[in-house]
Amino acid sequence: MTVQTLVDIDLPRTQTGANPQHLILGLFTDYWFRTDEPLPSAALVALLGDFGITPVSARAAIGRLARRGVLDVSKQGRRTFYAMAPDAARALEQSQRRIVEFGTGDRPWDGLWTTVVFSVPDEQRDLRHVLRRRLRFLGYAAVHDGVWMSPHADQEQTVELLESVGVGRATVLRSTVTHAIGHGDPLTAWDLDAIRAGYEEFDAEYAPLLERVTRGHVGSAEALVARSTVKDFWREIISTDPELPENLLPDGWPNRTARSVFAGIYDSLGPLAEFRVRQLLTEHDPALAERTGHRTTADLPS
Repeated sequence: MTVQTLVDIDLPRTQTGANPQHLILGLFTDYWFRTDEPLPSAALVALLGDFGITPVSARAAIGRLARRGVLDVSKQGRRTFYAMAPDAARALEQSQRRIVEFGTGDRPWDGLWTTVVFSVPDEQRDLRHVLRRRLRFLGYAAVHDGVWMSPHADQEQTVELLESVGVGRATVLRSTVTHAIGHGDPLTAWDLDAIRAGYEEFDAEYAPLLERVTRGHVGSAEALVARSTVKDFWREIISTDPELPENLLPDGWPNRTARSVFAGIYDSLGPLAEFRVRQLLTEHDPALAERTGHRTTADLPS
């Protein structure tokens, strides 16, 4: 399959601590999904303030997203407004679906592996980096250089990814593994001990927060920050987990326990976090504030 180069929307990488660009995209995804109406720059700056982001850093992050084509810019008089660019919005909706669906149960497996074979020239190292990161998030791991495999990755999403980042030559196929030597076995491509440790760290970090949430001991400002933080940690963990079939996993695999903690916090804090977003937006545009919403893990993007 040969694909054509399209506009590359390289979403910012998750990192330790508050990443302003990442937070902006999360706020759009979690609370501004019912409308394509733009948000005023001042409101975005105020929202980031709850996360300890200074106005200078907030405006710089907004500007970088706009220059990269992730945010569309518009003007109304002296006021500047921002909305998600369509390509970025589609990528974020795909990400949202994987985040909320992940770990909901043992997925049926037909024994076939989705394999991506691609070639990226040395002079396109940035493209290679973006592609590898996105493939990992879809559940792929490298078996050989330029050969990535996954038991569950969606073929349509994979092809869309290859096209969107501009891979010039690639093949996607579904097949069984009839023979593997050494590291050619796809089961050796993932560090299951490290993935298990990530789930256990998540549970230790956030199970106490879930208990506080259940007792009603979290206010709206904390809810907004905590909900985003938990979602970012969950996204980071599942980006390393291919969601292997249960019969291929070690006993006592902890992803379902961790998923229940994530879902409990994300769903329970939704109304409080939405209330805080409305508070901050009302100061800048009361009419826009009424369009705020919140998602739950039961709300799957279309």
